[in-house]
Amino acid sequence: MTHQRSSNPIGIFDSGVGGLTVANAIHEQLPDEHLIYFGDTAHLPYGDKSRDAIRQYALTICDYLLSQSCKAIVVACNSAATAAFHELSSFLNGKAIFVEVVRPLVKAAAKYQPENVGLIATKATVDSKEYEIQLKKILPDTNVHSMATPLLVPMIEEGFVDDEVSRTILEEYLEHSDFSSLDMLLLACTHYPLIKPIIQEYLQGVRILDSAEVTAAELSDKLKSAELLNPTPGKKDNAFYVSDFTETFEVNAQLFFGKNVSLKEARIWD
Repeated sequence: MTHQRSSNPIGIFDSGVGGLTVANAIHEQLPDEHLIYFGDTAHLPYGDKSRDAIRQYALTICDYLLSQSCKAIVVACNSAATAAFHELSSFLNGKAIFVEVVRPLVKAAAKYQPENVGLIATKATVDSKEYEIQLKKILPDTNVHSMATPLLVPMIEEGFVDDEVSRTILEEYLEHSDFSSLDMLLLACTHYPLIKPIIQEYLQGVRILDSAEVTAAELSDKLKSAELLNPTPGKKDNAFYVSDFTETFEVNAQLFFGKNVSLKEARIWD
């Protein structure tokens, strides 16, 4: 691996605010680390884009984060992880530690050995069938019911997270017959933890898992193994960039990281 210093930052990216759930979990587990977050608001949502387009977005963002000397890059977006896993792992090999959100969530789910697993995600993630493939490798007898929920990301990006709009849309999705006998639901989009309490109301008794904390734990383990954990308290403020400024993103970033969040625009495609 290219020489990295333990004081170098950790890069995190998503199409919008969803990856902030992962960034927040990383900040809580690794408070001494300096984070650089990139939200590709100019192209959100990724879930309705082609695999080729998503790969190009992801590779360009990773190149930008490498230019910021990131020692690790976290793909906090299921659509990007499922569409471009092999390309990203190859591109980042030897340059930075690579962590994505799919495999940590699959491993966390497998510990409970569920019989009937539901999965909600973007169309790109569902169409990839990556979760089914990875789950079946570990639990071949588990039934997996996947549902594309394309209205949820734009709904959350617009700030509808606990109101009549969000509840009506969620009810329409979650009342599907495939979800009538679940013992686990995977939130296979990093936006969805923002509406997790409402989802739990509709699916009482169902274990609901998301990728935020398990992805942060995976990153922590990899940094420890590479002896790249920052040994001293970080003095730099975390940095937040977007490809197109939105007030909603700034508000959500401030909810997680406080009012001192300074949101900057980085037009890396210009």
